[in-house]
Amino acid sequence: MTPEQKQLIRDTWSAVGAMGDTAAALFYDRLFEIDPTVRPLFAGADMTAQRGKLLQALALVVAALDRLDSMVPALEELGRRHLTYGVRKRHYRSVGAALLWTFERGLGDAWTQEAEEAWAQAYAIVSAIMAAAAEEAATQDRPATG
Repeated sequence: MTPEQKQLIRDTWSAVGAMGDTAAALFYDRLFEIDPTVRPLFAGADMTAQRGKLLQALALVVAALDRLDSMVPALEELGRRHLTYGVRKRHYRSVGAALLWTFERGLGDAWTQEAEEAWAQAYAIVSAIMAAAAEEAATQDRPATG
């Protein structure tokens, strides 16, 4: 990511992050709309707490933009944990789409092509780390065939 993209993410996050729970609620509403297969994954979840976790995770990523490599172990653990909740690789695409849609709604005219590209790249990095760790964990849990 370029320094300009990182700054754009910081700037846009400050606007969307200020929306707090409203932004997180928009995200989950959109996620469940575009991918109903994820709704059962949240059947027993306290959605108020879940929305808070989403905002916290996004804030951590934004804060670590200049040192994303330091977040790799935490992101890998998050990916493995999400696997145990039933998250599959295909869900990452839906989450990314819902996230970008939420930012577009939250930012209005401030949502530019450059902002979308920056957030898409940041999400691609984070989700690739999480998905790879989940896939590795799933592979290790499969019985050997022979």
